[in-house]
Amino acid sequence: MTSTQATPAADLRRDQMLEAAAALIAERGFSDTRITDVARRAGASPALVVYYFGTKDNLLTEALRWSEISFYETAERMLDETPALRDRLETLVRLTCVPDRKGDGRSSWGLWFDLWAQAFRHPQVSKDREDLDNKWRDMLVRIVKDGISAGEIEKVDAKAFAVAWSALLDGLSIQVALEDPEVDPERAFTIAMDFATQALGMPPSRRRRR
Repeated sequence: MTSTQATPAADLRRDQMLEAAAALIAERGFSDTRITDVARRAGASPALVVYYFGTKDNLLTEALRWSEISFYETAERMLDETPALRDRLETLVRLTCVPDRKGDGRSSWGLWFDLWAQAFRHPQVSKDREDLDNKWRDMLVRIVKDGISAGEIEKVDAKAFAVAWSALLDGLSIQVALEDPEVDPERAFTIAMDFATQALGMPPSRRRRR
């Protein structure tokens, strides 16, 4: 369905299916989630799910994009409210590597695990993964450039930092999600911020991580 054809009711129906897909994939994994399962959870027909998303692979990537909306809304709100570079980076580490105490914090990680696995074998999913990662890196580049413009740090290669730091956060998030005894959320936070401090030449933090 194209954007020119979409109606508020159609958008709501699409969101309901994406919500159902995201929840099911997080619960069962991508391989054990069927189009019919998504349709049943959303109260729709399998044909309608196929009409909106075409393939199961596309449903996975669209479900992940849908689940990322709240993340970017929170991150953008933080950028507006928090001017300091270190505070911004610390907030992003908490958003990515520290589970939400209100829930298990694993749903979005589960979606990413399945996306990475499918991207390894399917070119279109790989392209979707690249688009999602580029959006994340672009945000990091913008944060670093804001810090340079504000005089908080000297000029650095913002893109190189974004690539390295996002890869580090991915790895740390995996360890935290799998409950590795050597990499708990506290240690992940310390590793990520120590790397950022050194790579960007930021002054050491004067406060302890709570």
